[in-house]
Amino acid sequence: MRILVVDIGGNNIKLLLSGHHTPRKVPSGPDLTPGRMVAGIRKAVADWKYDAVTIGFPGPVKDDRPAAEPKNLGRGWMRYDYRRAFGKPVRMINDAAMQALGSYKGGRMLFLGLGTGLGVALILDGVVHALELAHLSYRNGKTYEDFIGKRGQDRMGKKRWRRVVSEIVTRLREAFQVEDVVIGGGNAKQLKEVPPGARLGNNANAFAGGFRIWADRRGRRRPRRASPDQSVQEVRPESARAYVVEALN
Repeated sequence: MRILVVDIGGNNIKLLLSGHHTPRKVPSGPDLTPGRMVAGIRKAVADWKYDAVTIGFPGPVKDDRPAAEPKNLGRGWMRYDYRRAFGKPVRMINDAAMQALGSYKGGRMLFLGLGTGLGVALILDGVVHALELAHLSYRNGKTYEDFIGKRGQDRMGKKRWRRVVSEIVTRLREAFQVEDVVIGGGNAKQLKEVPPGARLGNNANAFAGGFRIWADRRGRRRPRRASPDQSVQEVRPESARAYVVEALN
């Protein structure tokens, strides 16, 4: 199966087809609507043939659809018919959860995606949960995203922003009692030091996660639902590292 992975960011939409090595990009931004996104994608990948689509969406997802309108994009995402627009089967997953899937090595892992906003996902023994922690209050009436998202970096400057990132990572690692913290997203590369107990992720892992949710070979499991309210993915930790490499080749 040839899978097109769509990773929606605040500045760019990154695209990769299984079996290819070089992603393509389509501009994003605060006025991006799903119709404009699909039109841009179809133009950018007109020479790619694919059988299915994975969309990494920057917000909560339920039953392969947005459960709320995104904070940093345009409107109309909840009611849009993605399968009809692409003419292919579509699976949608929170963008942080998608990169977390591709970064997972086993056990209990917390993923933080530092970009225009803040994406957070938690994996517990192979089951990934997307968390809406970004918009919870953190300090002085501002949210976690206000501090370690792009707005926080612009307001505080990079030096102070790095200190706050380290502080928040340490607190969240202790609060969630995880064995592994992965820091990804476009702004992760601006960290000079990684907090204790954390490691930098690779943004290419988002594509690996997007390929992975369609996998049904060599004993790997397809997605399952934990409850009517929550979209989760179950993966096999023992194959996580190998599949990240395999999915990009």
